Amino acid sequence: MTALAFRPNSPHARDVASMVHPQTNLRLHETTGPAIMSRGAGVHVVDDEGRRFFDSTAGLWCASLGFNVERLANAAYEQMRTLGYYHTYRHSSNSSSIDLAERLLAIAPVPMARVLFQCSGSEANDVAIKLAWYYQNAVGRPEKTKVIGRRMGYHGSTIAAVSASGKADMQADFNLPLPMFRHTDTPHYYRGHEDGESEEAYSERLAANLERLIEEEGPETVGAFIAEPAMGAAGAISPPRGYFERIQEVLDRHEVLFIADEVICGFGRTGNMWGSETYGARPDIVTCAKALSGAHLPISAVLVNAKVYEAMLDESDKQGAFAHGFTHSGHPVTTAVALETLKIYEEMDVVGRVRALAPVFQGRLRAFLDHPLVGDVRGDGLFAGIELVADKATRRPFDPALGVGARVGRHARANGLIQRVVGDRLAFAPPLVITEAHVEELGAKLGAALDATLDELSEQDLRAGQG
Repeated sequence: MTALAFRPNSPHARDVASMVHPQTNLRLHETTGPAIMSRGAGVHVVDDEGRRFFDSTAGLWCASLGFNVERLANAAYEQMRTLGYYHTYRHSSNSSSIDLAERLLAIAPVPMARVLFQCSGSEANDVAIKLAWYYQNAVGRPEKTKVIGRRMGYHGSTIAAVSASGKADMQADFNLPLPMFRHTDTPHYYRGHEDGESEEAYSERLAANLERLIEEEGPETVGAFIAEPAMGAAGAISPPRGYFERIQEVLDRHEVLFIADEVICGFGRTGNMWGSETYGARPDIVTCAKALSGAHLPISAVLVNAKVYEAMLDESDKQGAFAHGFTHSGHPVTTAVALETLKIYEEMDVVGRVRALAPVFQGRLRAFLDHPLVGDVRGDGLFAGIELVADKATRRPFDPALGVGARVGRHARANGLIQRVVGDRLAFAPPLVITEAHVEELGAKLGAALDATLDELSEQDLRAGQG
């Protein structure tokens, strides 16, 4: 079936006939067509048929202030009336970019020296990787080209960012990952710990595995490690206690730069302004995007510490210029909107607000530990993941062929809840403007979806599993 099966000239038919959608089964899309969202406000979006949905992951983890913020629209309008575009190449600048860079340095999780602007988290992580190579060349270690990511980590869709990601489905038949990328363990305590192993002991084991990988590859060849403080696309996985402290010791021992991908965690999500603060990470380079503009305009930033910036200065002396940049780096409209977003966060005390609501949010989700399908619930701030299991006592997963997570997702949508599903994990990162009433709404809709899924599974399904 093709777009002709839809009503002629309808938005659905025109979409199918003209667009390619990311992370979508393209063949299936030709028969199902799109879900077209027409408007939004707060935590809700409304489709073209008038159906209202609670989006439990703020779109793509990014609509931190909801789906329609008048102040951000006004900020963009006013900046467009004054200076709608100018570049930042060859000593050029603009006021909103300067103000935003200063503000980001002021709130950085650890001392940082300079800021580079881009348009997306993928670009930011690509830049961070380029800068890691640039740094190692500047300090006389050009052989330190290897970059270590983590299995199930996600850092974007550009070539280097997706190579650093540990998601084989996003690399298949794209001739990726690039040959200098390696991957270490996913810090998924519930799924990966041995019986009786504490979170701290599990963290020690994963740090030892990372060190073993570095030593096997040759420490003189490993230049950078990239990690999300808490992992989003892996299914909302928070690290075990002590994880980043142990990892940092390994990185320091082998002179490996640490890139913290704060694209999802940044700006209050985990109960601090940065996930690095929540989990004790001390990065050399920080990337951020998404909530930087409340998702209202595409912008990202890379923050570098003093030692990385000093290396950039040395390379600029050597090469004659810092030969890198994007047409829209420091775009005055996107930086103006991002600056206004940070002002809103400050006025609403976003960190205090998240901390105050976190016990309600986490508690409502943890109540589902009593549900027959739920094996684990954990998270921080307004970020959490739920693991669905066939057997709670043994942590035995469902047979993937059952698609239990996908079933929950379908039932959730039928109940007006857009749910992010990763295998048999349910991920939650709602807009930071949620209220206690919204938390209850989310819980009620999710409970109905879990119950409906349980009702359609047979006893044989519940007994089936891997191993």
